[in-house]
Amino acid sequence: MSIEFVKEYYYVICIVILLGAFLLFVRGFESRKPGAREVVILAVMSAIAVASRAVFVMIPFVKPILGIIMITGIAFGVEAGFLTGAVSALVSNFIFGQGPWTPWQMFAYGLAGAIAGFLAKRKIMGTDRLLLTSFLGYVIVQFIVGPILDCSSLLLMGRTMSKEFVFAIFAAGATPNGILGIATGVTLLLLCKPMVGKLNRLKIKYGIMEADAKE
Repeated sequence: MSIEFVKEYYYVICIVILLGAFLLFVRGFESRKPGAREVVILAVMSAIAVASRAVFVMIPFVKPILGIIMITGIAFGVEAGFLTGAVSALVSNFIFGQGPWTPWQMFAYGLAGAIAGFLAKRKIMGTDRLLLTSFLGYVIVQFIVGPILDCSSLLLMGRTMSKEFVFAIFAAGATPNGILGIATGVTLLLLCKPMVGKLNRLKIKYGIMEADAKE
């Protein structure tokens, strides 16, 4: 597949990637038959994530949104983390601007929530390991979320691909990704324990995800 083909069908490729990812995670989410209360809570978490990005609009790259998304993944699991991230990216871009980068942001933000949910299920991330959770939040943003968004920049720039050009794009994104990663780590360090605690109490109070807890 040539780079010219990718550029010509850029939007189609983005839509295919987006739909494929959504179908995968939505199917998993629906398979455990989430209740209305869980859906409402995820909607609220998405709203908090969007607000956390909007509040810091004047400070470049310092955004707590990914930390909130990861907290949702830690509390509710892989599929919920992905959906919260994807929805938060889409909705917040009505403030920051929609464009061909939006599907990439939706996928990258959703993947951050999914990874956090995956690691939490294996007791690697969580409130009992705040320093490790904070560090892993930084690593996920710096080395996974950021590079995915940098890949979208490679296609948007509309230039001939070369080693020098690719290196320049990723080098330029290293510092912004690092700042966003640090903001994410700090958010997890400060908010993970209180927010996950409250979400767990809601899960117990309303019987959310009881089927998963019994497995």
